[in-house]
Amino acid sequence: MDEKESPQTILQFAPLNSSVDEGFWHSFSSLKLDKLGIDDSPISITGFYAPCSHPQVSNHLTLLSESLPSDDSIHGNRNKCPVPGILYNTNTVESFNKLDKQSLLKAEANKIWEDIQSGKALEDCALLSRFLVISFADLKKWSFRYWFAFPALVLDPPASLIELKPASEYFSTEEAESVSAACNDWRDSSATTDVPFFLVSISSDSKATIRHLKDFESRQGDDQKLLFGFYDPCHLPSNPGWPLRNYLALIRSRWNLESVCFFCYRESRGFADLNLSLVGQASLTLSSDGSAETVPNSVGWELNKGKRVPRSISLANSMDPTRLAVSACDLNLKLMRWRALPSLDLNVLSSVKCLLLGAGTLGCQVARTLMGWGIRNITFVDYGRVAMSNPVRQSLYTFEDCAGRGEFKAVAAVKSLNQIFPAVESSGVVMAIPMPGHPISSQEEESVLGDCNRLRDLVESHDAVFLLTDTRESRWLPSLLCANANKVAINAALGFDSYMVMRHGAGPTSLSDDMNKKDGQRLGCYFCNDVVAPQDSMTDRTLDQQCTVTRPGLAPIAGALAVELLVGVLQHPLGIYAKGDNSSSSNDDGSPLGILPHQIRGSISQFSQMTLLGQASNSCTACSETVVSEYRERGNSFILEVINHPTYLEDLTGLTELKKAANSFNLDWEDDDDIDDDDVAVDL
Repeated sequence: MDEKESPQTILQFAPLNSSVDEGFWHSFSSLKLDKLGIDDSPISITGFYAPCSHPQVSNHLTLLSESLPSDDSIHGNRNKCPVPGILYNTNTVESFNKLDKQSLLKAEANKIWEDIQSGKALEDCALLSRFLVISFADLKKWSFRYWFAFPALVLDPPASLIELKPASEYFSTEEAESVSAACNDWRDSSATTDVPFFLVSISSDSKATIRHLKDFESRQGDDQKLLFGFYDPCHLPSNPGWPLRNYLALIRSRWNLESVCFFCYRESRGFADLNLSLVGQASLTLSSDGSAETVPNSVGWELNKGKRVPRSISLANSMDPTRLAVSACDLNLKLMRWRALPSLDLNVLSSVKCLLLGAGTLGCQVARTLMGWGIRNITFVDYGRVAMSNPVRQSLYTFEDCAGRGEFKAVAAVKSLNQIFPAVESSGVVMAIPMPGHPISSQEEESVLGDCNRLRDLVESHDAVFLLTDTRESRWLPSLLCANANKVAINAALGFDSYMVMRHGAGPTSLSDDMNKKDGQRLGCYFCNDVVAPQDSMTDRTLDQQCTVTRPGLAPIAGALAVELLVGVLQHPLGIYAKGDNSSSSNDDGSPLGILPHQIRGSISQFSQMTLLGQASNSCTACSETVVSEYRERGNSFILEVINHPTYLEDLTGLTELKKAANSFNLDWEDDDDIDDDDVAVDL
């Protein structure tokens, strides 16, 4: 070697580093929870990088929220050149640790090699910068473990560096001006801004032209300078960036060049910077037979602070606490859908509005269970205050709520829900429900009718109504209003050691032709089996009758069943029109949660439960067509008459005549001494 020649050294490449925007992990978490579930198949993703734009800082390959698959096509711009990648996400940290990282890297490197051999990399040169990410997402803690690889084909023997200098020193003044202008035009064009590998040809008159790699063969034989340009994310003055590695592998394999002049394109303030950009010359050793059929070895796993270990990030501390709570609360529901209920419609649950009439023991239990199902719009109606005996049985209240006269339950319940889950949309209405059999004076009429109108508006503005009050008569007006508006009504009532939970059927004038053809009957309401109108059950009661005396375990059971019944209705294809199932039903109607009964009755003393079915009664004092039609025709005047005249409902629905007939029948039976008891059959 001539003493004046510079010794050849192995060409060293600056590694490419990764950066992951928080938005990517948020978007990936949503994709995982809402669509992928436990599917751990590889996911095609898109990374973005750009030429170095600062003399002291290299650009990274970045993952953004739009890096994940979507229906929209991804287009690059000056600051984001898209390159293809693949994500392997595991479902457990153990699986993450056991991944065969070398095999995964080799598989991606083989794809690059195949693209070079087939010529696909000439048509889409971004394929030369394929990358790989492995990850484990702990969605309970919002922490992510991940590791990037930038597969690079290893030349054997390696490329030698002959020369490397700033581009401003390599080009003449005229050439530099022309190269800068050509590069800026290339970067400004929407057709080429996301093409990271290109050719720079300079004619004898110092005019530069940027061309696609596929044009290389057509430029052969031209008396021009030809440089192989690429977007270089590296800022170092003595090393070209990582993308040059696979670029050289393509050049050697496709065109058998022994000497390559490369152009590391870098920018400043969005324009070509030839002081920062580099021009170098590399020497390549060709294979003995002039071809390269063997797949080269590969390297490329990113180092973490100089070590071959993955990176990790936790978003829990940086997330808005309310948003974090929403995500955590939704997790259980989405895991249910992964494992057991793929048809579970979570959107229906999150959008439903529930009205809870009663904020006592049952109301508290129902509200907590509703939130567990992802239901976030809850309104309480209650007139009572929190008493000292309440907090131990009613889970939304504390001792502080009992101070002084006691906070109104409807107000305290809302405050408690917001403390439990800040994203809940809850409101409280302090109001007494007008009741039959509780006559009012003329001075009270305006206030009571105002409450009637307010309750009507509440029922009509909600999707489901829970009847959870202490007395039977306080459930009459809500039952009528639900039947009139065709709202889902769920009723729960407690005895000392027994409970009843039921769903009301559709309103009497709401059945569609299809439903009439299918069944012809609708399910009954709470009052359909009564032969008397609801009356005052509160006057002259002893202390044990004034309080709801039940075994403590009863309300949680009944409250939970009431919510499960509502969720069953919401998920059923027929909704409020679904027929009543029992324990022997086959559940072949498409309901994802199992059978959907009409009534559930249980006893703690016997630890028993049974499902019952009751059809709507034409003489019902709350939901019959007679009563609903009368309410629609007369409105509040009808309600006033029901309140002030205890027998009015019985007269209207025919129960008065039915009782007279029954009494007459009993008298006749008692006077007939010739009838044998064994011969009497009575239908009740």
